[in-house]
Amino acid sequence: MSDRERVLGRVRRALADVPEDDTPYDRAVPRDYLREHGERTAEETVELLAENLADYRAVVHRCTEAELPALISRLLAARGAKSVLVPDGLPPSWLTAADPAHVPDRADSTPCELDAVDSVVTGCAVAIAETGTLVLDGGPGQGRRRITLVPDHHICVVRVPGQVVASVPQALERLSPARPLTWISGPSATSDIELNRVEGVHGPRTLEVVLLS
Repeated sequence: MSDRERVLGRVRRALADVPEDDTPYDRAVPRDYLREHGERTAEETVELLAENLADYRAVVHRCTEAELPALISRLLAARGAKSVLVPDGLPPSWLTAADPAHVPDRADSTPCELDAVDSVVTGCAVAIAETGTLVLDGGPGQGRRRITLVPDHHICVVRVPGQVVASVPQALERLSPARPLTWISGPSATSDIELNRVEGVHGPRTLEVVLLS
């Protein structure tokens, strides 16, 4: 008997007294859990997002559409960035005031080439207030997953309140499981070694979030 057959045999024995159920999964599982914790206005939801992002050590900025190019330019200059990665579909106006060289998001870019880029600017698909999480799905202005994992500095623009939801269930309603989802809660960090927090292990060391009104 192979290992596979042994494991499947154990599963069958464990399920021997469970009646067969042909009900589709989405109807078989009750979904009467809370959609969000408490009731908030749109403004309060955005404030909760900003608070939780800051708790995760992301740097939060706020501006209007007209102020965005100058803000991004200042953030890149403060970082000393000489190059910025630009995903397809990013609004050109966002980087009109930025001096660093623009690097396109190419399928054939190597990890070494991406590591040489100083910063990356993206939008997002949705932001979750209760968890302080940004979700990217590879849509316009977001690029391939790897462009937000290799460069050390990520500027993410969130349109508020339109792209902000209160909870994870509400976010899932907006997302497609067929897309490459990247869930970001603050800068990359781990505490696996002796409970010491180390940032930048498997993603950007610095995350700056612009709440765009």
